[in-house]
Amino acid sequence: MGGLKVLAAMSGGVDSATAAARAVDAGHEVTGVHLALSANPKSYRTGARGCCTLEDARDARRAADVIGIPFYVWDMAERFHRDVVEDFVAEYSAGRTPNPCLRCNEKIKFAAVLDRALALGFDAVCTGHYARIEDGVLHRAVDPGKDQSYVLAVLTSEQLSHALFPLGDTPKAQVRAEASRRGLAVADKPDSHDVCFIADGDTKAFLARHLGQAPGPIIDQSGTVLGEHEGAYAFTVGQRRGLHVGTPAADGRPRYVLDIEPVTRTVTVGPAEDLDITEITATRPVWTGCPPPAEPLDCLVQLRAHGEIHPCTAWLDEGNLRLRLHHPARGIAKGQAAVLYDGHTVLGSATISGTSTVTSSAAWSKIASP
Repeated sequence: MGGLKVLAAMSGGVDSATAAARAVDAGHEVTGVHLALSANPKSYRTGARGCCTLEDARDARRAADVIGIPFYVWDMAERFHRDVVEDFVAEYSAGRTPNPCLRCNEKIKFAAVLDRALALGFDAVCTGHYARIEDGVLHRAVDPGKDQSYVLAVLTSEQLSHALFPLGDTPKAQVRAEASRRGLAVADKPDSHDVCFIADGDTKAFLARHLGQAPGPIIDQSGTVLGEHEGAYAFTVGQRRGLHVGTPAADGRPRYVLDIEPVTRTVTVGPAEDLDITEITATRPVWTGCPPPAEPLDCLVQLRAHGEIHPCTAWLDEGNLRLRLHHPARGIAKGQAAVLYDGHTVLGSATISGTSTVTSSAAWSKIASP
């Protein structure tokens, strides 16, 4: 893909700066752009903790100067607040656990930004994500510890055809060394962590400010009330700490969040083994690495960012994705993405809407032959 007119999204970090420089080396006509995602940048993370600050905008501009490319700042604050921040709050309010990075890729970087870029005559958007595109299909990065194919799996084939990920074939340590050789001041800048729009990293407090107190019961599986919480949004499936349950379990073992019911604001807790699930229903499937399967498909599934990989059988059921895990998985939260792989190739993705455990052989047989 040489000689393209490329818009390089520059967050202010080492990855996006190096990706932009590599796009120039590949012979593309590159323009850098920093996305202003907050109407008040000081309210977002500072220093090494994010990618939405005034400091990051300055770092991106300096990198563009060193690379020798034009640079602009695009105001995406209103769109980001609506499509990412408000979506994040609404998902937690509904008892689900969203991934805001995934939503930002889907709604901002490869929808709002790509749409504007194409309208302005650009051919592609370049980012510093660690993933590879081969023959229009998304693949894992060479560096497994940095692979970001999971949070990119929501992209459509059309969006991927206008995307460049120049770092997918390089380990992170080599990217930093390359940035240093190029004279990029961000070469040693720490990676961002957590949710960029939560300034202090306290998700519970952030949600409380937006949703207010909404008390409800904490119960065990028998329905016995063990305590009360101030908001079910403060919990996620699989959580162990911060349950504030005064009565210890009869067997003395730790309790974990098993379920969150948003209408009654009920949080159910129980032993770790009751987090095991074997069946998943997921909505809004996107297929980029294969056609929608007409028959049950044996593949691999990843159920959280940087989570382990599970062998599974997948099939479509009235437009939804159904998965039967070959071995139980523990603590899978609604709202996360289920991303299907064939080896390192992304087949498709969908949003988890329900989980269950199938134990009887008759039920297993029914699922195995949908």
